Amino acid sequence: MGLRGESAPLLLLFLLLFACCHGRIVKVPEGPLVRVEGTEVVIPCNVSQYDGPSEQNFDWEFSTDTTQNSNFVHVVSTWDPWFTSTKYQDRVNSMEITLRRNSNDAVELVIGNIYPSDQGMYRCTTPSTDAVVQGNYNAVVEVKVIADGLTVSGSKARATSTLNLSEGDAFQLRCSASTNSSEHTHLYVSWEFKNGLAWQEILSLTHDGKFQSGLEYSERYISGDVRLDAMANDIYRLSVSQALPTDEGAYRCRVSEWVKGADGSWQKIQEKTADVANVVVQPTALGVFITRSNVTVTERESLDLTCNFTTDRSGIFQAEVTWYFSNSPEDTLAEAQVLLSADRDSVISDSTLISLSHVDRSSYHLLIRDVSLEDSGYYFCQAALWVPQHNGSWHKVAERTSLPVTVDVLAVEPNYNVFLSASKTPKFAEDPTELECRITEAQNTEANIRFTVSWYYRLPLRSDEVVKDLLLATMDADWTLVVGDRSKQRAQNGEIIFSKPTVDTFRLRIQWTSEADRGDYYCVISSWSRQRNNSWIKIKDVASMPVSILWSTQGPVFNVSVHSDRTTIYRGELVNLFCIITVEGPVLDLDDMSFDVSWFAMRSITMDRDPVFLASLDRKGIVTQARRNGSSDVSLERIAPLEFRLRLHGCEDQDFGNHYCLVTPWVQSAAGVWQQEMEIKSKPILVTVKMDVLNAFKFPLLIGVGLSTVIGLLSCLIGYCTSRWCCKKEVQETRRERRRLMSMEMD
Repeated sequence: MGLRGESAPLLLLFLLLFACCHGRIVKVPEGPLVRVEGTEVVIPCNVSQYDGPSEQNFDWEFSTDTTQNSNFVHVVSTWDPWFTSTKYQDRVNSMEITLRRNSNDAVELVIGNIYPSDQGMYRCTTPSTDAVVQGNYNAVVEVKVIADGLTVSGSKARATSTLNLSEGDAFQLRCSASTNSSEHTHLYVSWEFKNGLAWQEILSLTHDGKFQSGLEYSERYISGDVRLDAMANDIYRLSVSQALPTDEGAYRCRVSEWVKGADGSWQKIQEKTADVANVVVQPTALGVFITRSNVTVTERESLDLTCNFTTDRSGIFQAEVTWYFSNSPEDTLAEAQVLLSADRDSVISDSTLISLSHVDRSSYHLLIRDVSLEDSGYYFCQAALWVPQHNGSWHKVAERTSLPVTVDVLAVEPNYNVFLSASKTPKFAEDPTELECRITEAQNTEANIRFTVSWYYRLPLRSDEVVKDLLLATMDADWTLVVGDRSKQRAQNGEIIFSKPTVDTFRLRIQWTSEADRGDYYCVISSWSRQRNNSWIKIKDVASMPVSILWSTQGPVFNVSVHSDRTTIYRGELVNLFCIITVEGPVLDLDDMSFDVSWFAMRSITMDRDPVFLASLDRKGIVTQARRNGSSDVSLERIAPLEFRLRLHGCEDQDFGNHYCLVTPWVQSAAGVWQQEMEIKSKPILVTVKMDVLNAFKFPLLIGVGLSTVIGLLSCLIGYCTSRWCCKKEVQETRRERRRLMSMEMD
């Protein structure tokens, strides 16, 4: 109690502090807000730290008194349609003055066309929805309306001028912008361009005196190709030193007027645009093409190509030509390989096997000597025209790329056949196997040709499963042997040997052939050609006919039988049925065998009814049970690798009948492929369900004797009570007088 008494003042103090810090806050921008006559004015207002519904309402009022903040006139409200005074009724009805809600706790007062009479104090009020009145419920901001002093104009002519230019020409555009505003304002001048639907920024001089380029013009601004100059008499000049075809379109200047607010931030108060000119750019015509189309050349010969260009440009210009090579026609210039180039001063880059010559002013000849297979691909040339500028520099006025020419280099292919034979074949497991792959009838096998071998294994299957050919080993062009995953470990142990006894013979030897090695084998001989850079390129593959390595063997035989711990049971008891699998023939690993087991029952002795599905267990361990109507239940489990148990819990009359199991074996081959064997059905076993008479009548008899005893005792008790208290009567005896006998003498 003492602690609670001490903490009560602290809790009260905390609540008082929280009440002082928490309360409704209504905010408007810090004034005064300077706006231009005839422009749209937007005044935001928001409320925070309030109670009640999430959506708050707002009332806006206006007063021309900037000192006393009194005599406010109702303008517009978010919740009261009759709030607006008659002074503003027409402007509100015509939507010149509206409220725009941004969120549940923020609105904007929008005045579409502000007048000098709209200068004054604007008050934003929020009706109270708080349980306790605290904080501020309104905020006031001053709005100053100044006259429009901004003037923007383009060319001196009334109509927009049109400039007809040739590609590469320089041009200049002028825009006049000034202001005589009573406030201290800054101008933001921006040149814009449109060659479609939307205007895009070229270059701007911001209100704080910084240059800002548009996204598409940043590189041209950095290079000095595009400039903006502030000149005398309020002239802002856009200069473009080299006109491009993409410069064709409409140009305008956009000028906005900015003023610094009370909070130190700049605010845009108005904006005007002026159309300046339409620019038409005639591009320089330049055609680039290669005189030959698709070219086929034999290895070790020379490739001869010529790049020509045509242009309509007259006067002084210089050409620049570059030859490219790529492996794909879809490669870009950045992805292609530069072969040779001649700059505008006719300086040609150097190469040993490739030469570039200047035939005439518009033709450039490319010669590649001693071509190889690696020279097959796509060739194209790029031409660029340069013209001199007034400042002595050169400007690129046009650049085009030719269509690619396909060049096929035909290899000098050797002609040869491949023959695979088995010098040693196994008759039993663990016998050796030896295969020889020979090159026969070889022609055109010059010194620059090299042969390698690849060995493959294919498993013969009895099922419909598709198995890819497995790579046993392969040789690179430098005769480095790469062993496949199937034979890697055995090759390291020396069980499989790959060798090259002669120039035209390759050998595969299996020291101890196993069951997993049964199947088809074939070899592939690859021919390689040496290139100029001493690399090797494969030019041909020749495969042999397969050779089968097989010997007689037996597959396993499966048998199934059903047993039970007892065949006669009483109702409500448990019976266990066992499905036992036996295997005859070759010994198999238990991990290489799997089974699908299903149990069925026939509700008759003579097996003349349809079987009823009870439960199944597939080889993945998934149990499936049939829906049962009675109270008995079944469970199926694998209790040994070759033994499955079905349990009938709480047997009923419907569990009577012959029960059997169906087994589908699955065997994993040496290659790791699972194959399905034939389905096996066991002989049925009869399960008889009887009634236990003693157990059936034991409880009813005990209940009857007990009830009889209770009823007898109750009857005796009732009789005794009745005779003792209810049937008792008063019996009056005849009064007899006691007189003495008179003596007979007296008689």
